[in-house]
Amino acid sequence: MSQYQAVVFGATSFVGQILARYLFQRHGADGSFRWALAGRSKAKLEQLRDSLGAGAAKLPLIIADAADKAALRKLCESTDVVISTVGPYALYGSPLVQTCAETGTDYCDLTGEPQWIARMIAAHEQAAQRSGARIVHCCGYDSIPSDLGVHFLQRESLREFGEPCTRVKMRVKKLRGGFSGGTAASLMNAVAESARDPAVRRMMSDPYGICPPDRRGTVKQPNVVFAEYDEDARSWLSPFVMAGINTRVVHRSNALANQAYGADFRYDEAVMAGPGFKGRLAAAGTAVGLGAFVAATAMGPTRKLLERIVPQAGEGPTPEQQEKGLFDHRVFGETASGRKLVVKVTGDRDPGYGSTGKMLGEAGACLALDKPKDQLAGGFWTPATALGDALVQRLVANAGLTFERVA
Repeated sequence: MSQYQAVVFGATSFVGQILARYLFQRHGADGSFRWALAGRSKAKLEQLRDSLGAGAAKLPLIIADAADKAALRKLCESTDVVISTVGPYALYGSPLVQTCAETGTDYCDLTGEPQWIARMIAAHEQAAQRSGARIVHCCGYDSIPSDLGVHFLQRESLREFGEPCTRVKMRVKKLRGGFSGGTAASLMNAVAESARDPAVRRMMSDPYGICPPDRRGTVKQPNVVFAEYDEDARSWLSPFVMAGINTRVVHRSNALANQAYGADFRYDEAVMAGPGFKGRLAAAGTAVGLGAFVAATAMGPTRKLLERIVPQAGEGPTPEQQEKGLFDHRVFGETASGRKLVVKVTGDRDPGYGSTGKMLGEAGACLALDKPKDQLAGGFWTPATALGDALVQRLVANAGLTFERVA
């Protein structure tokens, strides 16, 4: 038996602190769930532990730097699951994934960096399969609501219609939340990598870019790039900044499940801007603004200017702003025979931080407590294919999310 069931690596990061507080509220420091805080600064870890409140003094601390492979190996050998918040993962996350894959330690994170995920799969999936390590990326706002939302919708479709939905659309109806320095750095690094490297650019533009090479679809995928009207949502649409990672995770889920959603499965995501001329104008404005941001990030001089404007490392929404945040997604599905249904997925906190901390904590606990090694083989999985219904139940019971059929 491992010393710990889970270790939070990068616990003093912005999201790491939110996650640590959530896990302490859920499990305490000396209950049946054995967990620890890890990071490179003992002083910062002690400060975080002190801030958690009465009873936290018993919470173990592990000192390890993201680049120290010996320390990472010792950390991995002490725990069943590592929950990582050390981003941008493309800059700081690779040694830990490699170590987990080699030692058979389960792993989850909140990355939204498809180019890095593709590199990790190519480099370490065979090692993870040999060792039994279950690696589950994207266990935050990107991409749990999308991936598990589609999973939930397909379960409902099979239950009622006896067939999957081959056309699915996720529409963001409401979204209230902030932006942190870590998220900004990850997004800007991904765009910069794409601008520098044609191979990364091709992968980022491929909706099947993180699917297994022998199970990549050939169906042309829809993609909202400017203002367009959706009859099902009864709203004008604008591009969704997280669609680039979420759609790829959903397609990987379909591939890993042997195309359970259909060989001709089509999926896209967008933001609902509202009906009428006002909605059209808002959708067009959002599309132009997002395009300008990406273009500015792709060029060195303007990227350096943006780096001074966006939140810096460690900065993000206040606790009060996180409490007031929320998200409301609608997932529209249609089967090959033309039958339709709609699912609603909501969260009760700032999506990228307050809610993400809870999602990531439950994903780690789900890996540690609900998925024995003999029930899920080693390899690189998605939230839907690794954790599925067990994680949906945890999120509804503990993390303020809802999954429900609305039409």
